[in-house]
Amino acid sequence: MIEANVKQAYEAAKALYAQHGIDTDAVLKQLETIKVSMHCWQGDDVKGFLNGDQELTGGISVTGNYPGAARTPEELRSDLEKAFSLIPGKHKVNLHAIYTDTDERVELDQIEPKHYERWVTWAKEQGLGLDFNPTCFSHEKSKDGFTLSHPDPEIRKFWIDHCKASRKIGAYFGEQLGQTCVTNVWVPDGFKDNPVDRMTPRKRLKASLDEVFAEELNPAHNLDAVESKLFGLGSEAYVVGSHEFYMGYGVQNDKLICLDAGHFHPTEVISNKLSSLALFTSGILLHVSRPMRWDSDHVVIMDDELIEIGRELVRHDLLGVTHIGLDFFDASINRVAAWVVGTRNTIKALLRAMLEPIEALKKAELEGDYTTRLALTEEFKSYPFGAIWDYYCASKGVPVREQWIADVKAYEQEVLLPRG
Repeated sequence: MIEANVKQAYEAAKALYAQHGIDTDAVLKQLETIKVSMHCWQGDDVKGFLNGDQELTGGISVTGNYPGAARTPEELRSDLEKAFSLIPGKHKVNLHAIYTDTDERVELDQIEPKHYERWVTWAKEQGLGLDFNPTCFSHEKSKDGFTLSHPDPEIRKFWIDHCKASRKIGAYFGEQLGQTCVTNVWVPDGFKDNPVDRMTPRKRLKASLDEVFAEELNPAHNLDAVESKLFGLGSEAYVVGSHEFYMGYGVQNDKLICLDAGHFHPTEVISNKLSSLALFTSGILLHVSRPMRWDSDHVVIMDDELIEIGRELVRHDLLGVTHIGLDFFDASINRVAAWVVGTRNTIKALLRAMLEPIEALKKAELEGDYTTRLALTEEFKSYPFGAIWDYYCASKGVPVREQWIADVKAYEQEVLLPRG
């Protein structure tokens, strides 16, 4: 049952928003349809279960040693379940290829749907969708910093075969779960210092991607995405798969273009790119993260950029063509809490945007009434969207406000700390 004070606050807020033609009941019905793809790798510090003893490479670094990291697929699924029990709505889980659940020893270029069957069974039981990613890092064949653009054709073939296998697994997920799987290709390829030849590695990457995507798959089951990066640790001078490279490739080949909030200049934001990219693509993949001075993948908070991302998606009616995923990892805090904070904030940002008087703001702007545009935008910052959020959480049977912290602390004592 919804507590009387939560219901009362909702009704008061509902009346305020109604004065501007905003139907909060309809907004919450729309919010319920939005799925956020929660990344599995926050739960175990990007180790996975295929080569769990392999050192992280590809410019990826996880700091902290908070107790309780998942050590097995069962533990990771338990942690995910706990997180989802504290987040309103039904969502998706984003898996990397290294998160196999099998007793068989298998190489990355040999992975098959059978190595992820337990994930599919679990997702069906939980009513969740699955997304997928080839893992082109933390492997013997990626230690020199190159994969799909590697000059050695044998190594390049290994990664091509891995990406091909990953697409088939993505299609299997989509077919089994009745929810389209987004399979996202990111490679860390690049040079630490200034290269002489920037073109040839990009030619190799383009040719590799052409081979990876050669087989047509049912788009109802699998959608392909490509992800750029400006720089990384160990590739500060040059990344083969730059934003311009993948924007061109994605537009030319009708692939989803992934925008990661941390993959650009420190002062550059992805919110401003959405309205441009949407004009030329059939869809967009978002990796919502929080860079702090560099691509540091901090837990997503309700900062200005997250709010602007939400606004751009809502104001331009992009929610139907945008796939929203999370990408952060922090081992200095409770990992389940990190999921809950980041996912709830992402949903909150969308709700906040939905509760703005969009048509009135657009009308004022079109008429050159910038005074009203500014005044109305500022006044709505203090409108009681929190009361709408509290009611939404309560109506979905998840804790209201900070009540969820006690649940996570109890889970930590009962489940996480005994792991050692």
